[in-house]
Amino acid sequence: MEKPRYGFAIVCSIVLSLGLIAFLSCFVAEFKRTKEKNMKVDGKLCYLPRSPAFGFGIAALICIFMAQIVGNLVICKQFCSKEKVVGKQTIAITLLVLSWISFGFAVILLGASTSMNNRQPYGKGWLDGECYIVKDGVYIGSAILVMATISFVLGSVFATRTKHFKNKIEQGRKVHAQVG
Repeated sequence: MEKPRYGFAIVCSIVLSLGLIAFLSCFVAEFKRTKEKNMKVDGKLCYLPRSPAFGFGIAALICIFMAQIVGNLVICKQFCSKEKVVGKQTIAITLLVLSWISFGFAVILLGASTSMNNRQPYGKGWLDGECYIVKDGVYIGSAILVMATISFVLGSVFATRTKHFKNKIEQGRKVHAQVG
């Protein structure tokens, strides 16, 4: 009998944990972001201090990047394995493409909002020397995109893995006749 392998469960746990950390970081960043009351104005020049949301945004970006990479490595390993995978792979590929689309939007939204929560000195600002403040709900939207990305990645991982198990089960059911 084959020994149980826990690598698949560990990798899925890592992807899920990184996704949850990114989600929670986005959620906390929503409440720690720079507010309008933090802005100091001197004539036409404005100043915003660095907000704690900057650190939470960076943490969310790092975690979502790592989760996407780990999940994609598992998917690529399964697609590139020498074992033939039974069934259609369109579901796994569709979920993989959707994960990259939601990942792209999440990174753009997180990156822009996080950089706005960095220190904006007088006359420098975020863009064209003007100070910008992240609107309400931007980090919550990022958190939703993070969870969508993780769901699509794990769905694709499970879709490729389920077909792998189906193949193993079918091979186990074959009855070999005795020759002789």
